[in-house]
Amino acid sequence: MSIRLQDVLKHSTLTPADPVIRAAAAIAAQTQLRWIHSSEVLDIAPLLGGGELLLTGGQALTSATDERRVGYIWELAERGVAALAIETGTVLPSIPSSMVAAAEAAGLPLIELRKVVPFVGVMEAINSLLVSESAAHLQQADRASHAMAVELAHGGSLDRILAVLADATGAEVVLTSTSGAPLASALPAGHAEEPDLTASIESSPDRARNIQVDVSVRGIPSARLTLHALPGADVNLTRIAGNRSVDILALALLQRMPPGLKEMAGAALIRAVDSGTQNWRLQQLAPAAGIPLSAQLVAVVVRSPGSSQPRMAVEQLLERVGHHGASYADNAELLALAVLRPARMQEDRDAIVAGLQSLALPEGTVSAVGPVAHGISAAPWSLTEARLTLDLGTGAGPLRAGSGQSGAVLDAEAFAVERLAFHSLDEAQRTEFIGQQLGAILVHDSQRNSALVETLRVWLDSGCNTAQAARELHLERQSMHQRLQRIFSLCGGDPRGTGRLAALHLATRLAAS
Repeated sequence: MSIRLQDVLKHSTLTPADPVIRAAAAIAAQTQLRWIHSSEVLDIAPLLGGGELLLTGGQALTSATDERRVGYIWELAERGVAALAIETGTVLPSIPSSMVAAAEAAGLPLIELRKVVPFVGVMEAINSLLVSESAAHLQQADRASHAMAVELAHGGSLDRILAVLADATGAEVVLTSTSGAPLASALPAGHAEEPDLTASIESSPDRARNIQVDVSVRGIPSARLTLHALPGADVNLTRIAGNRSVDILALALLQRMPPGLKEMAGAALIRAVDSGTQNWRLQQLAPAAGIPLSAQLVAVVVRSPGSSQPRMAVEQLLERVGHHGASYADNAELLALAVLRPARMQEDRDAIVAGLQSLALPEGTVSAVGPVAHGISAAPWSLTEARLTLDLGTGAGPLRAGSGQSGAVLDAEAFAVERLAFHSLDEAQRTEFIGQQLGAILVHDSQRNSALVETLRVWLDSGCNTAQAARELHLERQSMHQRLQRIFSLCGGDPRGTGRLAALHLATRLAAS
């Protein structure tokens, strides 16, 4: 019998915490648990496997920004975490309303623990019950995997192989290519067929019942298996059986649609570009990947904390713009090379930046588009500069280049000044230069907790357009004028029409990176 969230909330080890469900109560009633874990780390989502009840004392949430708290909720939901329980009290008097709203929207059950209980005791008691359940699930999953292998050995189609998995788990099952094209699908026996099974799964409000598993063929991500546990189905069994089926599905794909040399060469090319290998290797791999040696191209780097890389969406975008070169996903980073049309090079590059900004990517995803590389030999440089742009744009300073929030798309061309300074000056020289140009303003910001340096940067970035800068900073125009007058008094007067303008602009850009 599966262990559900409502059972755990009534367990003798947790009832002293006086738990109350604050969000997604309708989902919580049927939520199954795979494990109980506790952590105060906000970046915990990538380390979880899905199906967990996560316990936290809320210490890290007290010092986090509201944006980070909301991002924390969405990251856990994207990862398939079953529920989040937050202890309130002296450290965190109440759960912020923004987190409650985000949890409701994400379909993540959110529980408030209104009294203190020892998390270790809760985990020991409940996890011991879950271990017994997991052993039974492994046996069932192995039987399903064996039945799939038998179907494969007898020449069964992908649909028939998936049907075995669907019957064993009671889940809707869909297999798609990395570009999102449907390859096969199946429903449990006796279940009414959906007109669009993929859309049915994606529209489900209960994210914890959706399981996604990447299927690789010879080390190349080739497909994605998505399972949606139907009402009454065991979510934990579905998760385990889905993961156990990967090897069988990889063999089936290898028999029916082996990865072509072009795709294999493309993945090898990206790895070679990333590792900084010798130029002769790039010259060897590029033609096999369908990329001319003299092609104009840009590197794209996408960093995502979600449970899965947004590879399909990015590849589809690059296919629409110019000519998609190659891509490769590694851990939390997606790398791609996009070939640009010679006659429309800048237009294609601008379209890639705009397209990335329009994609619905996981919360917290940040991307960067590198400068144009003239020929495959310069591809490592474009990739290096794209990564540097991400590091500069997501460091201590604010994200720029069109977005000041998570999900930003950073343009290496907009960070040309910072990149030049990074390569030309060491950290001590950059710090000294910033102090020379902005010393009095920095002291004022430090003593008064003001934001004059940022105000000056936005004003200079706007071409000294006071009205535009005021809009970007959400200030009244009069307040903007008052800030500028204070800045001018601290830096020796209005810099417009003087030789100091460029130096001040460079210093503000370096201070923000």
